[in-house]
Amino acid sequence: MAAVGPDNQEVAVGTEEDVESGSNRGQKDLGRDSSFGKKYETYHKQKEFGTWQTLLLAYQSLGVVYGDIGTSPLYVMSSVNFKDPTEEDFLGILSLIFWTLTLIPLIKYVFIVLRADDHGEGGTFALYSFLCRHLKFKSKLTIQDTKLASDASMRYYTQGSALKSKTKNFIEGSPSFQNVLTFVVLLGTCMVIGDGALTPATSVLSALVGIQSLSAKITQSYVIVMSVVLLLALFLFQRFGTSKVGFSFSPIMLLWFSSNVMVGIYNICKYYPPVLKGLSPHYMIIFFVRNGMAGWAILGAVFLCVTGGEAMFADLGHFNKRSIQMAFSTFVFPALVITYAGQTAYLIKNPGDMSTAFYSTIPKAVYWPMFIIATLAAIVASQSMISASFSIVKQSLALGCFPRVNMKHTSSKYEGQIYSPEINYILMVICIALVVGFRDGVQIGNAYGVVVIWVMIITTCLVTLVMLVIWDVNFLLIIAFFVPFIIIEGIFMTSLLSKILVGGWAPFAISFFFLIIMLSWTRGRSKKTAYDAERRLKSAELNEMLSDNSLHRPPGICFFCTDLVNGIPPIIRHYIQHTGSVRQIMVIVTIRTLPIKSVLPEERFDVGQLGVDGVYRCLVQFGYKDSTSLEGDDFVASVVAKLSEIAESEEEAEKLRGAMEKGVVFVTGRTILKSKESNGWLDRFVVDKLYRFFQKNSRSAVASLKVPPGKTLQVGMLYEI
Repeated sequence: MAAVGPDNQEVAVGTEEDVESGSNRGQKDLGRDSSFGKKYETYHKQKEFGTWQTLLLAYQSLGVVYGDIGTSPLYVMSSVNFKDPTEEDFLGILSLIFWTLTLIPLIKYVFIVLRADDHGEGGTFALYSFLCRHLKFKSKLTIQDTKLASDASMRYYTQGSALKSKTKNFIEGSPSFQNVLTFVVLLGTCMVIGDGALTPATSVLSALVGIQSLSAKITQSYVIVMSVVLLLALFLFQRFGTSKVGFSFSPIMLLWFSSNVMVGIYNICKYYPPVLKGLSPHYMIIFFVRNGMAGWAILGAVFLCVTGGEAMFADLGHFNKRSIQMAFSTFVFPALVITYAGQTAYLIKNPGDMSTAFYSTIPKAVYWPMFIIATLAAIVASQSMISASFSIVKQSLALGCFPRVNMKHTSSKYEGQIYSPEINYILMVICIALVVGFRDGVQIGNAYGVVVIWVMIITTCLVTLVMLVIWDVNFLLIIAFFVPFIIIEGIFMTSLLSKILVGGWAPFAISFFFLIIMLSWTRGRSKKTAYDAERRLKSAELNEMLSDNSLHRPPGICFFCTDLVNGIPPIIRHYIQHTGSVRQIMVIVTIRTLPIKSVLPEERFDVGQLGVDGVYRCLVQFGYKDSTSLEGDDFVASVVAKLSEIAESEEEAEKLRGAMEKGVVFVTGRTILKSKESNGWLDRFVVDKLYRFFQKNSRSAVASLKVPPGKTLQVGMLYEI
């Protein structure tokens, strides 16, 4: 069947013949005709910003992007467990910190990774989405054939070399590789979600340690209690929206960086003026020659100086490349270097204060103002990662690999400001458990570093694939990127893995928890989709059922909501057989999210006739950055208007409008999966226990339509798979 698309072009709408293995013919080719391609290219074209706009965005990015990496001086030096350090040892540690900041955030992220954006969006899912649009995946995780016309004009995008073609053919022809890639992306996603609990625990606990200087009677137990109270307040306040907390983020971080720079300069001048010589790489070499394995063991602590560096890429969609590059290279990077240099200068003369490095280096005259600023900066860092977790879960929902949780848009102006009560409270429980369980910022820091290094390694691998199969970069340049960074990050990873027994196990436990949820949900969903596709109704069968004289056809419209994109789901057969009734007009509705940033407003509804009297198909399409909230009445009016446009006669259009006035009901199919006894025990456990639990406690896709409860009807059906 056909529906009217943009500029009156006919486009296919899925019927039962559309379901093929590994593809969806019913989905539009977004770059097929020139007029449609130009619209999408314009819609997805990144905004051009002037100098002053870029400067403003760079300032705003301080509070959103750099809260995490900016607060790392709170705990890096105090996490370095080194016995009897000498002057050369401290200079070697400073050299390690400087070159780690230079190589990973500055060179890797600012100058290379930021270029691998998906039409202005960054992060693990954006990279995966970008790859999916250029490779034909057999994976059920995402919907394919969503390449944008503007992809063809991207920098480095060509028809491809022999190496690119061979790599592309290998990936497209290897389901095993695709499954591994999907698993790696899910693992990285789970780690970033877990980061939403680790960042607040690390930052807040490290900031509040300074209160112990007020009195010797204030023990670590008091610090733990204060941390728990502050974290509870932070998580409970999330429901009011990011804007309520974040209006002062940038001024706080500007004050934080500036204060640290002034303290750093003071310490350099007072304690050890030649400390900047430690920026030379030869001090790093001397450090390893002198200390051997002991030097390798502290690399995990040194790596904490770049935690939060991945936020530059993940939060790219909120700003632009130039603003993030400008903020880091001209302000954040120099400020961090001076801060660490100042701490090193102080510790060279006072090596016994290493365990309390940050607060020990603060002059007494400004101690308490710095304590307040540090606490506020820790809240900023925490808020940024909590909000990022909400965004990542939303992207996971878009790809159908996470149970549907409640996503509330807390701002009518900014679509990116969202809040999920379920995810918020899960992170809150994990975060407080970490603080109470470990009671030590160093051990939580070990766990924090493990999360970040794995996410960075995954990013390195995905960007390498982008270079190879999309950009088609010269092979030597790909090697020049991949080999050095995988070696550097691999070395850090080996050091961090040695911390497994002292806190490093925590991120794996958290990631495993979320991974079980995602894999179980993905497995159950794929089984359900396969069942629906195999048993879908033929148009002839539905026509025969509707032609039965005993079938009651009351006036009005029935919107039958289903997850099946192509064809008529078997639950409709179940519904008609057991109720003996169906409304005069039936519209089969599927809400789906495409792996692209946004869908054009005029392409929100893709409708068509199914060749059966009074039965229509409607696909409601969103991009993963679009708001999926629709008012029920507005939805009905929009769909009826769209159907009226494709009506074959004025009589049919009038029939649609009249049916809308006589009443509307939304029918949702609630299927229960049951694994056959012949299946393995693991499959039965995943389907019968885990998936069924998540399905029972997740929201329906139609919940985003905001339909009044009095207009809904739920139909249940048992699927034995």
